[in-house]
Amino acid sequence: MLAAKNLEVVYDDVMLVLRGVSLEVPQGKIVALLGANGAGKSTLLRALSGLLDLHDGKISRGTITLDGEPVHGLGPSRIAALGIKQVMEGRRIFTELTVEENLRIGGHVKPRALKTNLDRTYDLFPVLADRRRKVAGYLSGGEQQMLAIGRALMSDPKYLLMDEPSLGLAPMIVQQIRDVIVDINRAGTTVLLVEQNAAMALAIAEHGYVLENGAMVMDKPAADLLADGDVREFYLGLGAEGSSRSFRDVKHYRRRKRWLS
Repeated sequence: MLAAKNLEVVYDDVMLVLRGVSLEVPQGKIVALLGANGAGKSTLLRALSGLLDLHDGKISRGTITLDGEPVHGLGPSRIAALGIKQVMEGRRIFTELTVEENLRIGGHVKPRALKTNLDRTYDLFPVLADRRRKVAGYLSGGEQQMLAIGRALMSDPKYLLMDEPSLGLAPMIVQQIRDVIVDINRAGTTVLLVEQNAAMALAIAEHGYVLENGAMVMDKPAADLLADGDVREFYLGLGAEGSSRSFRDVKHYRRRKRWLS
């Protein structure tokens, strides 16, 4: 299990972004993390994968453990070697390299399994196999997201942290990404899915969390979150009777979220 307990994160020794956050990601499961922009979702992923230093951030309190062993004091390369990999928001592929060169970079830590992992990735993403010699910068947004996921899978991660994989994609591509996440999980990889597309995330997750202003405000089975009135209204855009709300209604709506009262 990957777990954070009472985690606090500060940037530049001044800005407190996470405030006592606790989260558990059981092995073999999909866990969804919901929250608005600026809630601290990406910061939590950076803490779990050891990437806070790159953003002048640090853990000021709390622990991160993997199977009961502390990992919050380790560097990103050591955490990656333990099987925790992150697919960052915005894809972050090497745009001037080919598709296969991007994948080979992802698999450099396991050179003996390179061919096996390449074949598995191409089976999972046939479109990447067709474009293996194409420069990655010329791929569509959906293809680039598939490449980012495939690159992370090239090192056989135990835990895959995914930051907004559906962001900016057409609905048809979002469905493909959803199906891929399910397939990845069924193959044995545990997934922590950070998403603003709450309906998609909760539909495939077993458990879910809601992060607001750096604090964890809800922690329930995914089915319970889908049925929760506040989650439906603030994250699914549905009213109490399941009717969709217009942007104008949402923009001028004044009722506070229950957990902020």
